Amino acid sequence: MRALWALLAALVLTEIAYPLVHGGTRAALTVATVVAGYLLSVGHAWLSRGPRAAAVLVLVTTGGGFAVEAAGRSTGYPFGDYDYTGSLGPRLLGVPLTIPLAWTWMAWPAWVAAARLTRRRWARAGIAGLGLATWDLFLDPQMVAEGHWHWSSPGAALPGVPGIPLTNYLGWLVVASVLAAALTLWLPDAPGTDDRPMYALYLWTYASSVLAHAAFLGMPASAAWGALGMGLVAVPLAVTLWRARS
Repeated sequence: MRALWALLAALVLTEIAYPLVHGGTRAALTVATVVAGYLLSVGHAWLSRGPRAAAVLVLVTTGGGFAVEAAGRSTGYPFGDYDYTGSLGPRLLGVPLTIPLAWTWMAWPAWVAAARLTRRRWARAGIAGLGLATWDLFLDPQMVAEGHWHWSSPGAALPGVPGIPLTNYLGWLVVASVLAAALTLWLPDAPGTDDRPMYALYLWTYASSVLAHAAFLGMPASAAWGALGMGLVAVPLAVTLWRARS
């Protein structure tokens, strides 16, 4: 597990550097963060639950994430009529190759966090889906502001967060819930595993996103929406871990 903690430290340092740079350097740090997060999540699945679990994670979230992104970009469903620019590197079927990795990066810690919050399998799927989907309250506003993707006709949006349709967040909730349900169906319970790196990853992502949007990126509305939405899972997780430590 030491390698995972080292990788998490590298991810944290990369994200700390993000608001301090501009332009192409930010895009490069975005890609580096996604790759580090992907290796961290897949590596943890492998080390804590075995190669089969890692393979299921990749199949469901990387493969499923790519499929839904390619379909969404072509049809407008379920996220709306959007398209990617070329700023995130090579694309396949119009989808940057980093995007499916990002689904895996956050799907796994959300699923692991949900397992900490409930022992009921299908409640876990619902909480994990919510935990992943609400991350997008930070992700989309930040990436749209950086020009990595955009919607053609965004329509109704969250107050203070223009350019992103409300239907996108609903689409995220549906897709995230399906991915979480598939993980729950195909992965057995694994009591006694060391899931601390994933708890740390999820809580760091939450806290750092609130801080970055509010204080460094000039996006107070997305900071508030993300704090409220992702906090539905992050705050109970933090409380649960604190009580266990006490």
